Amino acid sequence: MIGKGKAISHTAASMNYGLKEEKDSEIIHSQYLAGETPREITEEFRVIQQQNELCKKNTLSFVLSPTIEDGKKLEKKRLKEMTERFLKEMRLKENQAVAFVHRDKEHVHVHLYVNRISFEGKAYNDSFIGKRSQQMAERVARQMSLTTVREVQQEKLYRTQELRSEIQRIHEKVMAKERPRDFDQYIKSMEENMVKVIPSINRQNQLQGFRFEYKGTNLKGSEVHRSMSMGRIAGQMNFEKDRVQRMAKDRSMELLGRTVNIPSNLAATIAKKTIKLAIKVVRDTGIGI
Repeated sequence: MIGKGKAISHTAASMNYGLKEEKDSEIIHSQYLAGETPREITEEFRVIQQQNELCKKNTLSFVLSPTIEDGKKLEKKRLKEMTERFLKEMRLKENQAVAFVHRDKEHVHVHLYVNRISFEGKAYNDSFIGKRSQQMAERVARQMSLTTVREVQQEKLYRTQELRSEIQRIHEKVMAKERPRDFDQYIKSMEENMVKVIPSINRQNQLQGFRFEYKGTNLKGSEVHRSMSMGRIAGQMNFEKDRVQRMAKDRSMELLGRTVNIPSNLAATIAKKTIKLAIKVVRDTGIGI
């Protein structure tokens, strides 16, 4: 479960969003309030907030988001329990509060609004409220045997590591089997193996690198493996000599039907690779010896 929190001043607008009908909204918790509409609740908040006019951001807004799988299992009673536990951990059980559940896009989450001003007119300390919201949400998740954000992050990291390894294996297979002679051939061969290679081109029309999209994950080449940066991929290519000469002279290349500029270091890498291949041919054939 993820918890987010901040202090706001636009109470009415935020509550109107919280209770939108198209998001299948429903009040799951209310304390020290008689009203049910955003307008009524905002007015009740305002009565208490008038005791502390120095505090401008006088409402606390929280979002509690269980994982998609946990959300499918949480009925109204359990969502209410989750909200009440969170309020207790945040030490806000004595403040006015209302919580709405959203069930849109199959992702259940709770919008919680709390009057920052207590009945005594004191403003709740909102220092590091974002961090504290996450910490208390983690604590509530453990109490209720829900998935914590740390567990989500670990699962995501493990999955990303697996996908990185798969992309690298496909790259190595393409290089060994297809021996592409330019980036176009490389991109086509990778796509035939279910990896989409996306050139990164800046506003100056200069090729900056490649991103790799595979099974819903999008990574920079250097994030996949250090051997898959643009320069190192270029170093593995079998560019034709005349094409390399044009690239070195014009500092540009044809890529997917358009002309793009290339950095000088990439041109140098390509030229160096071609020179090495030429020397190898000379040695292997004995020409010039």
